[in-house]
Amino acid sequence: MEQPLRIQCILEALDRQDFVRVSELVERLAVSPMTVRRDLADLAEKGLLVRSYGGAMKGEAIESLFSFARRLERSSAQKEAICRAASRFVRDGDVLFIDCGSTLFRLCHHLKGRKNLRVITNSLPVVAELMHQADIRISLAGGEVVGERQAVYGDAAERQIGEYHADKAFIGADGLSLKNGLSSYDEQEAGVTRRMAESADRVYLLCDSSKIERDSYVRFAPLGLFQVLITDRGLPRTVRERYRKQGIEIIIA
Repeated sequence: MEQPLRIQCILEALDRQDFVRVSELVERLAVSPMTVRRDLADLAEKGLLVRSYGGAMKGEAIESLFSFARRLERSSAQKEAICRAASRFVRDGDVLFIDCGSTLFRLCHHLKGRKNLRVITNSLPVVAELMHQADIRISLAGGEVVGERQAVYGDAAERQIGEYHADKAFIGADGLSLKNGLSSYDEQEAGVTRRMAESADRVYLLCDSSKIERDSYVRFAPLGLFQVLITDRGLPRTVRERYRKQGIEIIIA
């Protein structure tokens, strides 16, 4: 089994139970104990689990990785402020990409009442929130539906997104750093985000300050993928200036 699939299996096991043994993973993944320990070490370094004697324990990041409902409750005030600020860049008649994720979902509330919008998304909650708005047309990318993430992923979704062109893309990331760019917990999610950004005229990254200068599991794009970073007041001024020197416009919600 290739490492990306092993990583997914390990994280899914930890989402179901608080502790998983190396011996259990060896049997499940059909690899050597050394390979399992190496994977666990990589995940521990990224903060996704806590190493323990004979196995690994669930880390806090697992909670935000799998459940949309749990993620929606985290940092709600910051996310609301970020989306309110982002909505000011939307104009009547715009074609928008809206990425999946708990932060991006909150943008929907601020789009209601806009005229003649077209929204292209892979997020089921975004569709549910906007589908009854008479002046907003929605295109849902086709592909594999992942229930816990409440989104559509895969090659089919990426191909379809690539066939569209949008005025603006509103995207998210699980990690952002000057050294490594944008990163994600999930490779499929990263692929959809990247394709949205590549197919839009202007790209807005909505990211709360807790994710900035932190790297997640999959590095999927350089800083040049987006032009505007919208975040909260928790981002230190010194860090803001370092991003601005890279040509990134920063909006503090």
